[in-house]
Amino acid sequence: MMGLLKGLLTSLVVSLVLGPTSTQAFDPFMQAGIDQHPDAQIPLSSSFVDETGRDVSLDSLARGRPMLLVPLLHRCPNICGVTLSGLMDAIRSQSYQPGDDFAVVAMSIDPAETPSDAQQSMVELRKRYPNLALKVHALTGSRKAIAGVTQALGYRYAWDPEIGQYAHVAATAVVTPAGHLSHWLYGLAPTPDDLKLALTEAGQGQIGSWANQLLLLCYHYDPTTGQYSPIIWDALRIFAGVTAALLLGWLGLSVMRERRKEVERDG
Repeated sequence: MMGLLKGLLTSLVVSLVLGPTSTQAFDPFMQAGIDQHPDAQIPLSSSFVDETGRDVSLDSLARGRPMLLVPLLHRCPNICGVTLSGLMDAIRSQSYQPGDDFAVVAMSIDPAETPSDAQQSMVELRKRYPNLALKVHALTGSRKAIAGVTQALGYRYAWDPEIGQYAHVAATAVVTPAGHLSHWLYGLAPTPDDLKLALTEAGQGQIGSWANQLLLLCYHYDPTTGQYSPIIWDALRIFAGVTAALLLGWLGLSVMRERRKEVERDG
């Protein structure tokens, strides 16, 4: 009897100690994310299939223009549709034209998805954005093709067996005409200003007026937030501080001179 109890206790202790390490819970916050790969070269020649079943490459879609590349799931029940809608809203609220000035690509990260899935996601998107969504290329591809692009971008995602979905983050990659990663725009809805500035910079002088190019001098891109912040305000604050210091110094010298004169007169 004592031997049986000892065996049960031993088994219990072993299961408590080894259980968590042998069956660790899936942590989407550890598996999904974006590693910073500034200026990374994207394999533009990789073969994909668009929503019409046509074989395409990223190069053939970009055609020498900047590209907005959105890694997502076409059958996503969560945020992918919201991400595309947020991007459409930002595109609609700035002046560059998709299809003319830049390309928009929605690339599936699930090799099991088909052109039919991509087409269905575009049908839903076109209900809300009948004109803009026509300019979006919805792609599916092989595991190798998808991994080649996502690994170059530093975009991490992972299959969660518990829910049967890929854990991934909402973000849009801004790619130069030569296929280099220019910026990430994080979140469900980039601001129109951030989007336009990112496209202007990615266009490397090929799109945007002189004023648009000049505006980049007044903004700073923060890769940790995926947003532009106006450094002109920092410069103005510094200028205002220096001006105030000089003014106070001049006033102080003026007061000292006046006192000296009064002392000399009284003396």
